[in-house]
Amino acid sequence: MTAIIVKRVDSGTPDTDEIRDLTRAAGYEVVAEFTQVRKEDAALQVGEGKADELAAAVAETGAQIVVFDNELGPYQTYNLGQKLPEGTRVIDRFRLILEIFGQRAQTRKAQLQVELAELRYELPRAEAKTSLAKRDERPGFMGLGEYDESREQDIKDQISNIKAELDSIARTEADRRDRRRESGFDLVAMAGYTNAGKSTLMQSLAADLELGENDELHPDLDTTAEAQDRLFTTLGTTTRKMDMDRRDVLLTDTVGFISDLPHWLVESFKSTLDAVYYADLVLLVVDVSEPIDEIRDKLITSHDTLYERNEAPIVTVLNKIDAVSDEELEEKREALSALAPDPIAVSGKSQLNLDDLRSRIDVELPDWKREKLVLPMTDDTMSVVSWLHDHARVEDVTYANDEVVVDFEARPSIVERSRAKAGELASAMSA
Repeated sequence: MTAIIVKRVDSGTPDTDEIRDLTRAAGYEVVAEFTQVRKEDAALQVGEGKADELAAAVAETGAQIVVFDNELGPYQTYNLGQKLPEGTRVIDRFRLILEIFGQRAQTRKAQLQVELAELRYELPRAEAKTSLAKRDERPGFMGLGEYDESREQDIKDQISNIKAELDSIARTEADRRDRRRESGFDLVAMAGYTNAGKSTLMQSLAADLELGENDELHPDLDTTAEAQDRLFTTLGTTTRKMDMDRRDVLLTDTVGFISDLPHWLVESFKSTLDAVYYADLVLLVVDVSEPIDEIRDKLITSHDTLYERNEAPIVTVLNKIDAVSDEELEEKREALSALAPDPIAVSGKSQLNLDDLRSRIDVELPDWKREKLVLPMTDDTMSVVSWLHDHARVEDVTYANDEVVVDFEARPSIVERSRAKAGELASAMSA
């Protein structure tokens, strides 16, 4: 399908790069672009003359859809539809993003989040129809649909039901995180804007096998993480075991941030960020090949989002250094030092400096505790020793006639569980 994109700004120079990428990500071929610098027109978003030019271009190109980078109200959508050739769809960037999310949603959680966002998008429009229909005492609002007062309440009921199901999924995911920590894993999450290279970086850092819903490894999965130069390749979260020497680390790739999202849309997908909020360490991935001002704006927005609930340390990763010169990289390091005081520069695509990144991850993750555990020799002692080998870094095991001494390092929670197991062995022996 073919599309024409439109962007209006109050001042400055309209930048259509992102809306063009979004439109293509939704599967449309962009055949024309229109921009305008002026105050918003209440009836048409753009000026009437520009709307006439747009209508002529739609007729000439046969475009099936017109995508506005600006948010459209129901009144503007109706008026534009009246001006354009019959059958032309008119949507704004938020409706477009929902289309993309809908195409990429594969898990139940992702599908629910898309449905929630669509309902939150529709609710104010349903409220507007209800209000105007009541005021005008007519069963419809300018061709936007039949007036049905029950529709507004139906949407609210659906939103409530979806939020309840998402809360249930969130509790299940929290239990899964707890089990993984109890198994000795450190949890590292990647955050950042779309096309920052997170999926490519994960492919370079993590093992081929993905952790499934029940924490089982699936050997029949594709051996490469999906990494494409398009927006929203990763809608849900993908978790894989990292290639680390000293620790057992799970790396999670999350949905990419995108500019200028409204509150209702961010809220709908907020549970996806739980993997970030509850991680032990966050890697904030940045495309260092972008202009400095753009990187700075994205870092500020990312920090606002992450620091709202996140308590884990955040390491800024300047990705795609293969696309910039050493001089440009150093210039950007200095310019961004206030927002990213100690970044690490890598290339996931060219696999540059990845060992340095692994070392940094090791340093930033919570310290492990050293423990020397004395276990009484019972029928169950060797199962505890085996458990320690699976969940900790065992330095030495010494066997005596009536006891086993295990010298190891582990997460504090594993040390506590090992002490409890030792206590259970002692109690069973004395019983």
